[in-house]
Amino acid sequence: MSEITLIEVQKKDKTRCSVYIDGAFYCGIKAEVAVKYRLKAGMQIEKATLDEIQLETEKSVALEKALTHLSATIKTEKQMRDFLAKKGYTQAVIEEVLQKLISYGYINDENYCRSFVNSVRGKGKRAIELELYKRGAKKSAISAVLEGFEEDEDEVLSLAKKHLRGKEITKQNLQKTIKYLMGKGYDYEACKSAIDKIGDLDEDDLF
Repeated sequence: MSEITLIEVQKKDKTRCSVYIDGAFYCGIKAEVAVKYRLKAGMQIEKATLDEIQLETEKSVALEKALTHLSATIKTEKQMRDFLAKKGYTQAVIEEVLQKLISYGYINDENYCRSFVNSVRGKGKRAIELELYKRGAKKSAISAVLEGFEEDEDEVLSLAKKHLRGKEITKQNLQKTIKYLMGKGYDYEACKSAIDKIGDLDEDDLF
């Protein structure tokens, strides 16, 4: 059994209040719901009971907020999970909302990864993979989308030429360009191939 140590009206939304359990924030809930269930500081309550109350009274509101959040850009499952958690929803509500979003096809990590790969420019496979991990995409989704991914040789060559523009074609500068390209996540072989091509170009071809 836990204790409600504080219930306070939220600053950004006066119709909602924050519920603290054993001294720590636990969830957000409508003020009218807190009144309905007679929730107050000092009250002994099971966390599971609060989960049930929030699930019963707020799952539809949570779903609406999630859909609004999705209207700007698509999200990974983790991004949506983090968003709902920051809004003060319990795990029970979060799981309920995510199940609906996944079943509707609004949340799909593979689609997210595919969209990101198609939109990104100037980054190699390793950099793309790292960025998708940072965005919370599932490892299985990242692997599925990047399987067979081939880096654009023309893109690598273009970046290499841009990096060398105004510089002498020396061994040192070519090595620095390889490091620059690899820093953008491109595979060493793709970088080396671009540099080999540049070595065969006239200096004027770099401008």
